[in-house]
Amino acid sequence: MSSPSRRSSSPESNIDGGSGSGSGSAGDERKRKRMLSNRESARRSRARKQQRMEELIAEASRLQAENARVEAQIGAYTTELTKVDGENAVLRARHGELAGRLQALGGVLEIFQVAGAPVDIPEIPDPLLRPWQSPFAPQLATAGGVPDAFQF
Repeated sequence: MSSPSRRSSSPESNIDGGSGSGSGSAGDERKRKRMLSNRESARRSRARKQQRMEELIAEASRLQAENARVEAQIGAYTTELTKVDGENAVLRARHGELAGRLQALGGVLEIFQVAGAPVDIPEIPDPLLRPWQSPFAPQLATAGGVPDAFQF
């Protein structure tokens, strides 16, 4: 896009005016000042562009580091999720097994009640209803004041 009539844009070649005509010196001075102003404006524009580029590079680096940190955290959460899923599957299987055993025991209990046998069912404390209380607290209190952890 350069035209053949374009002259050298170095400051040394245009400061003197070059043509020597008296009537155009005011116009040449304005042209020279405009060229210098344009050069300075272009220099500032390049400096702003360079600064913006450096800021974008720094931001890209920061975002890459944050992305790596988040990916590592996701990996840790995925590992933990896999572990908890496995434990959950074990607990579901155990629940199914215990539910079946409870149902079978319920059937045996019904047979005893139908036969007229006296059935005394002791109260079994449910530790899930009161998680702040130890299910072993009543046993420790009845051991004569001194708890014996090895007493059966």
